[in-house]
Amino acid sequence: MNRRFIISFAGLFALLVILALLNLSMGSVRVEPGTILGIITGSEADPVSTGIIKEIRIPRLIGALILGGALSVSGFLLQTFFHNPLAGPFVLGISSGAKLAVALAMTFSLSAGFLLNSWVMIGAAFLGAMTVMLFILAVSGVAKSSAVLIICGIMAGYFCSALTELAVTFADDQNIVNLHSWSQGSFSGISRANTGVIVPAVLICMVFVFIISKPMGAYQLGEAYARSSGVSITGLKIALIILSGLLSAVVAAFAGPVSFVGIAVPQLMKGIFKTEKPVFMIPASFLGGAVFCLFCDLLARLVFAPVELSISVVTSIFGAPVVIWVMLGRKRAKEGMDNGR
Repeated sequence: MNRRFIISFAGLFALLVILALLNLSMGSVRVEPGTILGIITGSEADPVSTGIIKEIRIPRLIGALILGGALSVSGFLLQTFFHNPLAGPFVLGISSGAKLAVALAMTFSLSAGFLLNSWVMIGAAFLGAMTVMLFILAVSGVAKSSAVLIICGIMAGYFCSALTELAVTFADDQNIVNLHSWSQGSFSGISRANTGVIVPAVLICMVFVFIISKPMGAYQLGEAYARSSGVSITGLKIALIILSGLLSAVVAAFAGPVSFVGIAVPQLMKGIFKTEKPVFMIPASFLGGAVFCLFCDLLARLVFAPVELSISVVTSIFGAPVVIWVMLGRKRAKEGMDNGR
């Protein structure tokens, strides 16, 4: 590992620690770092501060950290699969498909008077994500065009989002406010019980992502090279689809739609680390996504306090310029190739 990688990973870890402390300390009620340490070690007796940190801020912190990392890695997997830097769960409509499935399942369960199990919500989100993914795969097989792929993904996302808003608008339940907040994208509703599902679900997916990191590296060099290296292209593609869908599903199930993280963060990490090798990009994307979402969630809570912004509003403000930068970079690269002919 060269010096750039060491410095970059160290910087991400430092930012992660700093943002974690700020997220725990700052809010409608400020909690001093000494008090936070006392709560974590069990020496703090103040029940109010203890309740705020343990029941609200730590679950939210874990949610933003783990789900942000998961969404970023999901985007990296999709970019690898499609060989397209603009591919991502949000742009391709995969997150919106997952959101629609969860919204329908939640609306039905609430109207029937029962709450869904967390694993059932992930399953519903996965089915929604895979439905849109199959549509995108069909389009990519017919069109053979990156532009058409992205446009169809955006249209699928708008269609699913419109149906989601209809489902949320006409839901008849006392929890409709929470459902609406979730549909806009938020880490605020994550509980301690939710983190007990989020953490193992994402970590299991990440183990399998690391297992396929070597075949992914060969696949990045072309299908012919990957086949000559003994990689099962079909098996790898299925693994990429399932893992990216599962990671997106976990995010959608607990935080709703979170915009641009899956595109922007992997591209930022490639620019920082100057590599696309999966063995480095997977942990870099996860850490970058965690840092990015912790930063955006902090701003969402504080900028217009006590009013809280949806997480997608803030991630869009910082993520959209990165997407524009990627598009302009591709355009310049294409023009350079044309001029060199």
